[in-house]
Amino acid sequence: MRKLTIIISLLICTFISQSVSAEKIKKIAPTFWWSGMKDSTLQIMLYGDNIYTEDVTLSTDDIKIKEIAKVDNPNYLMLYVDLSDAKPQTFNIILKNGKKKTVVPYELKQREANSSNIQGFTDEDVLYLIMPDRFSNGNPKNDVIKDMRENAVDRNNPSARHGGDIKGVENNLNYLKDLGVTAIWFNPLFENDMTKTSYHGYATTDYYQIDRRFGTNQEFKNFVKLSHDLGIKVIMDMIFNHCGSESFLFEDMPSKDWFNNEGKYMPCSFQTISQSDPYAADAIKISSEKGWFDTVMPDFNHKNRLVEDFLYQSSIWWIEYSGINGIRQDTYPYADFDMMARWCKRVMNEYPNFNIVGECWLGSNVLVSYWQKDSKLAAPKNSYLPTIMDFPLLQLMNRSFDEETTDWNGGLFNLYEYISQDIVFSNTHNLLVFLDNHDTSRFFVHPEDTSNLDRYKQAIAFMMTTRGIPQLYYGDEVLMTGDKAKGDGMLRCDFPGGWNGDKDNYFTAQGRDARQNEAFNFVKTVLNWRKANSQLIAQGTLKHFPPQKGVYVYQRKLGDKSVVVMINGRNQEQTLDLSIFKEILPKKSARNILDNKTINLDSPLHLNKRDILILEF
Repeated sequence: MRKLTIIISLLICTFISQSVSAEKIKKIAPTFWWSGMKDSTLQIMLYGDNIYTEDVTLSTDDIKIKEIAKVDNPNYLMLYVDLSDAKPQTFNIILKNGKKKTVVPYELKQREANSSNIQGFTDEDVLYLIMPDRFSNGNPKNDVIKDMRENAVDRNNPSARHGGDIKGVENNLNYLKDLGVTAIWFNPLFENDMTKTSYHGYATTDYYQIDRRFGTNQEFKNFVKLSHDLGIKVIMDMIFNHCGSESFLFEDMPSKDWFNNEGKYMPCSFQTISQSDPYAADAIKISSEKGWFDTVMPDFNHKNRLVEDFLYQSSIWWIEYSGINGIRQDTYPYADFDMMARWCKRVMNEYPNFNIVGECWLGSNVLVSYWQKDSKLAAPKNSYLPTIMDFPLLQLMNRSFDEETTDWNGGLFNLYEYISQDIVFSNTHNLLVFLDNHDTSRFFVHPEDTSNLDRYKQAIAFMMTTRGIPQLYYGDEVLMTGDKAKGDGMLRCDFPGGWNGDKDNYFTAQGRDARQNEAFNFVKTVLNWRKANSQLIAQGTLKHFPPQKGVYVYQRKLGDKSVVVMINGRNQEQTLDLSIFKEILPKKSARNILDNKTINLDSPLHLNKRDILILEF
């Protein structure tokens, strides 16, 4: 009996020691995975105090250890396993270090049906960009998380947290559906446990965790499901160029070569033009790719395969876990070209109908086109990046609707000339077209600018009927203003009505003034017409004419269905001879979708100053 008691005591002690040892594991990334993925190799990062060992076994026969990757820091164990024959299961990763043994449970889940067939956003969609901290506060209980570094809310401070969250967006999904939005793009939702200015999300501290001040991982997954039920897609913002300096990855680096310049600050030249410049100085090119955005944003070393796999798997995890429809990749040209190309290719291989848009903030169509998949200008290199942001068109639109249009330059002729150069792009369907975003002055810079809605309506009409994927920035539809010269926080003001006690509520017609309702109703009309005719806009051909008497005319056509857009770029009435446009005017009359009136086309056409016609045939 005494012998049996001793044996039981030893077993209990062994169990206790294993449990205590397992608690040393502070992070596991990915937190779980799935069987049946096309890419059958999985990197598992274990992080804890002095856990490195070469004595690693698994409690299953159908998963094989391929490699234990050596890093400098003993607080990390980088394990590569082969899942080729693995079934859904929970197995143990067993670490032995002398007499000590740590048992780490790990789960392989069953993939959800059709998860590999996720449909990405396309030019049939209209994107709506939301900075979650500034849109709506649906759950005040998560405003302050006491164990996080920035744990206060101050709505009077443009650089502080204001309390918006996922629940706030969820509460207003019907508002967005009614407006005609078909896809929501979130600025980063990942944990940003930084000491200050954490609201914007661009200094990630945990790639597998929704920031708890926005909600939980499960809440985000539920949000995606609710959005899909309403016919709205969801896009996540990701940042692979850098992380936040208060991430465990930087504070306790796996090895010095996880970050450029061995983890020491190196200023960035911000001259990403050097990546495609055949004459670029080496110093400038290196600085733009390996320099840091800021002292608090250490730059990842993408030449390190462990870094590459870590980042790649984090994106796959979120796609598979939540069912998102796309990724917007921040600061795309600042990262390593070859690594990012492999990332795009790997993601699109796993999810062939997915979409990725890269932020390529460059000043000309030639420079931007270099970064798109199958670009002739980049050949024989290939970025494999499906979609790029059309920043040059943004700049043109922000000035062209203010200028008088002649038949040879200025105003709408700028747009005609720019669209005429689309030959530089490998795929014009995959160009993100937008008037503003969280990094630029709003289309209405100052409140007094909102007195001129002609400019605004023409810009909306053009953006929603030209080639590419249109994107609105939250509040564009209700004339929100913001001047970048006054600081980034002023571009990201709270959406009135998103907080209990707000004096104004722009989510309702009663809470908006007459001019805001005029703008909202115009956007709603165009977006819902576009949604009903999405195939015509997405798949239809585009044919345009140089401005005649300042009027820009173009057609979108698919089969026997077409729409003709006419925009008067002058501050005076015009009478237009329609004979030059006869090839795109199949009938003698058409309905203007903006006011539902029939327009007679068998005689010279009278247009009011800054007039817009969207004629449906």
